[in-house]
Amino acid sequence: MRFLARERATLDSLLPGLDKELAGRPLAELESPGNPGVKAFREAGGAGLLVPAAHGGKGADALAAVRVQRAIGARSPSLAVATTMHHFSLASLVALSETGNGFEWMLLTGVVNGGLLLASGFAEGQPNGSILRPTMSARVTEAGVVMNGAKRPCSLARSMDLLTASVMVPREDGTGEQLAVVLIPAESPGIAVSPFWGSFALAGAESDQVTVTDVLVPHDLVVRTDVPEGEVLDDIQTTGFVWFELLMTASYLGAASALVERLVGNDRVPELERVRLVGELEAAVAAVENVARQTGAALCDQGLLVDSLHVRYAAQDTLARVVPRAVELLGGLNFMSSDDIAYLAAAVHGLGLHPPARAKMAAPLARYLAGHSLEIV
Repeated sequence: MRFLARERATLDSLLPGLDKELAGRPLAELESPGNPGVKAFREAGGAGLLVPAAHGGKGADALAAVRVQRAIGARSPSLAVATTMHHFSLASLVALSETGNGFEWMLLTGVVNGGLLLASGFAEGQPNGSILRPTMSARVTEAGVVMNGAKRPCSLARSMDLLTASVMVPREDGTGEQLAVVLIPAESPGIAVSPFWGSFALAGAESDQVTVTDVLVPHDLVVRTDVPEGEVLDDIQTTGFVWFELLMTASYLGAASALVERLVGNDRVPELERVRLVGELEAAVAAVENVARQTGAALCDQGLLVDSLHVRYAAQDTLARVVPRAVELLGGLNFMSSDDIAYLAAAVHGLGLHPPARAKMAAPLARYLAGHSLEIV
């Protein structure tokens, strides 16, 4: 089987025409702000990739989803990273539906029917803080929940239809607070998008700042959970993190695959070198797929999240070995004749920048291996 054939076949079967559209565009065009990739993804039905077929979606399981993200990442790293954030938000809503009252499925059906894209306003790394603690504030009124706060960077900031965010709200029975997920329509008064991402790498992911000022969210767009505020993961958060780690890792492995693909058919590069790099990359992909095969329709447990973190961090090390060697083997003429090689080599470093950072997770993972519950910091 040809390199990337399996991934591209999966992409074609689930989102017909998308790979052809992306392949016909220069990399520089797809990686620039305002690029056509997001529109092509939407038109191919990408918004509903993870929604079960029974509710109008594509019904992709985790294995198919990571193959789709690798295929997209090999064409446009920015699109793969941006759409991973959409899928992360969607996977969290699907997980909520497992314990909800059915209203969540109405929201998911609306996403599919409208081709709606979700940006993630869930908390990320804060200095001396937890990425599980919501950074937006909420005030409950009779008309809905009034939201305030900001998310930066926020992928799909300029193409989103809905901004998802987690907040703590008072329980309806008056006994403390509970975690809730809110869906904020992008056209709501009080939402502003401003420049934030200054790097040329992954500029097409639209990772700018979204500021929410006194935005009223109707009660029917607020999904309450039974999760209390705290540091220990619950099943819904755990499931969301597993999907995030798998899809984001696959996306960056796709970007590295774009470099290695340029070597596969190059007869000037020794066969041993070509096969060695493909082997390293495929071993990392196989590890991702192994965890994906265990990620079924049920909520994930902490053991699977730990596996996904180990796989993600190992993939970072693989990229650190494979990418510089691929650039070296491609040679100076390839490097100088096009910006593509330098761009891809820079873009793959983004995997190490996504939370949770390996250095911060070392102690929690060590405690988990000693028998304690996992914490995400």
